[in-house]
Parts: sequence; C-alpha cells; structure tokens
Amino acid sequence: MIKSTAVNISDTTLVYRKTFSRINSIDLLRGLIMIIMALDHTRDFFHVTAWTDSPTNLQTTTPLLYFTRWITHLCAPNFVFLAGASIYFQTFRKTTKELSKFLLTRGLWLVFVELFIVNLEFSFDIHYHLIALQTIWSIGISMIILSAMIRLPYTAILIVGLTIVFGHNLLDFYEAGLKQTPGWWYDLLHHQGVYKLSSDHTLLIFYPFLPWSGLMMLGYCFGKLFLKYEGAERRKMLVITGIIMLLFFVVLRYTNQYGDPLKWSAQKNELYTFFSFMNVQKYPPSLLYMCATVAPAMLFLAFTDKASNKLAKFITVYGRVPFLYYVLHFFLIHLVSMCFFFARGHSFAQGIQPPNAILPNFIIPGEGYSLGVVYLVWICIVLALYPVCKWFSEYKRDHKDWWLSYL
Repeated sequence: MIKSTAVNISDTTLVYRKTFSRINSIDLLRGLIMIIMALDHTRDFFHVTAWTDSPTNLQTTTPLLYFTRWITHLCAPNFVFLAGASIYFQTFRKTTKELSKFLLTRGLWLVFVELFIVNLEFSFDIHYHLIALQTIWSIGISMIILSAMIRLPYTAILIVGLTIVFGHNLLDFYEAGLKQTPGWWYDLLHHQGVYKLSSDHTLLIFYPFLPWSGLMMLGYCFGKLFLKYEGAERRKMLVITGIIMLLFFVVLRYTNQYGDPLKWSAQKNELYTFFSFMNVQKYPPSLLYMCATVAPAMLFLAFTDKASNKLAKFITVYGRVPFLYYVLHFFLIHLVSMCFFFARGHSFAQGIQPPNAILPNFIIPGEGYSLGVVYLVWICIVLALYPVCKWFSEYKRDHKDWWLSYL
C-alpha cells in the first residue's frame, strides 16, 4: 500500500511518500473477480443451453443457473472500477505526463489485444470472420480517454464521471423510440450492434464504451478516497458507501422509472420476482447494474483489509496478474471445450462455423453439459492456471522491466 508520512494538509488529503507496494485487499478482490469470471466463460463453452437460451430468461431458467450467471455480473464493473483506482495509485510514482503517456500506450495495446488475441482465442478462427469488441476493448478505450482526463483537476474528473454514470441512461429514452440503428458510432458509444464489414467479416459491438469510461473515472476518484482513510476509518467509509449504494439501488429500482431499461415485474413466486428485480442490464451497464455490483465490492474491501489466511493468499495470486490470467483462461477454456467436442465424436470440419455465424468454432448450439460439469471444469481451469500465475506474480515482484507494466 502507499505508506503515509502522517501529516494533514489542505483539502483534508494526506501526504504520501512516493513508495508503493500492493494493497492486499484490492488484489484479493481482483483475484476473486478473475476466478468468478472464469465461471461465466466456462458456462459459455460447456453448458447445454449456453447458445440456445439466456440464463436470466425467467420462463426457462433455474435458481442455480440464474445465480451462476448473476454472480459473474460482479466481475466486469469491478474490474474496470479497480483499474481506475489502480491508475490513481500510480500518480504517486509517475508524473502526470508519464502516466498520461502510459495510459495512452497501454490503452492502445489493450485494443490491439482485444482485436487480434482475445478474438482469436474466443473464436479459434484464424480468418477473423467475427471481430467482437468486448471487455478488454472497453478498458483500453477508457484508459485512452483517462489519459487525457488526468490532466484535468480531480474535481473535474469526478464531475464528468458522475455525469456519465448517473446520466447515460437518459439515452435509453432516445433509444426506445428508434426505428433503426443510429449508426456504428452511436453503437460504439452506448448501444450494441452488429455490422457487416464484408461478405465474410462481421463486427460485433458488445461493450459500448461510454458507461465503462465513466465507471473508470469514478474508480480513479475512489482511489483518492480510499487512501484518504486508514484502518477503522477506511472500513467505516467503505461500509457506509456500500450500504448507501445498495439502498439507492433498491429505491430507484423499485420505482421502475429510471436507471435501467429492463423493467422488473411480479413473477410466479417471490423468488422469481426477486430474480426479475435483480435482472439489470449489462450491455451497456446501466446505473442500477453498476450500483448492484460495485456496492458488494465496497463491503468486501471493508471486511477483508486484514485477510491473510491461506485461501486469501491463494486468491490474491490471480489478482496480481489479471491480464495474464484473462488471456490464458480464455484460450484454455476454448481448448478444453474443443477436446470435449472431438470426444463427442465430431470431426474438425464439423467444428468450423460458416463465415456469417456469430459463434466460436467447435461449438454446436444445443450440445453441452449440465451445470455440475461446468462447475467441475471451471475449478480445474482455475487450478491449472495457478502455477503460471504464481510464477509470473513473483517474477513481476522481483523485476522492474518496463514491459511488465503492460502485462
């Protein structure tokens, strides 16, 4: 963590020496996020209904299937939020100019990784018939935007972040009246879209970047708030923040008026009504979606600041090398899925999707396994990646080469 020199100055901030070590509670939360994230991606490649039905379809889902999907909602928003906080922490060891340059170059690198590495892992298609803009793309674009924003005063970044996060759902009313797509530029900003780049190549805009950028800005501002307090005061701040966010979510969601385009309604029983209430929009992430997912992270940070048992140390390993883990886990999940595909008696030719299909290779809709198999494969994937993640975590700790900050 940042080590304080214990003096109080103007605007109630603390002066910190430019010495930095990792904050264990944040690495622990990030590690848990990475582990849970792999569950959703494992379900995508292994569950029998992954490509034929939605796990949040209240007419067909089961409580376990719904939970398996919903728990993974915690991953993307908190990963983006923590990325913003980590960027603030870097202000103690980089000048504004250095940090701005780093964010620009790393953002461009992440966009490249999304386009050419993650897409290849997802599809196993060397011809790139499908190009999807997903999580890593949205983080990269957000970093590029923040590379310019950090030159502004902290208050300006906070105001812009709050305006985006609290105000972007006003666009829902505009979108509800559309009779046709407003264009790729708008879809990049706030709406999913599918576009033909050529007769054999398709662009899928899965993560419109505007709300994610706003969330990263608030994460950056949260980094300053996090370091303003220590010990019991920090825990109190995190608990109060988490509870306020949860109460705000419940009250605004109950009104069914603003904050999410997906309306909730009474269902066949109380449990499924609760499912409807919690079924908030991720693409793009609504205000209520961000509240419902970031609030639990605040509470988690509050109660794990001193966690040091073996389980916490195990999980933390993944949180210290999230980029490497992300890239490797996608490849490994798809590779294992392909092996299962061949084990079911299919040929290589049967696994190759036609150019216009929005499906990864070696997937046949309606084929797959139960949730029990999904959970077993997920656990095996996570455990298989532990040795390389631990090695790379220690390598990064012992080496300070510039390129390591891009991984």
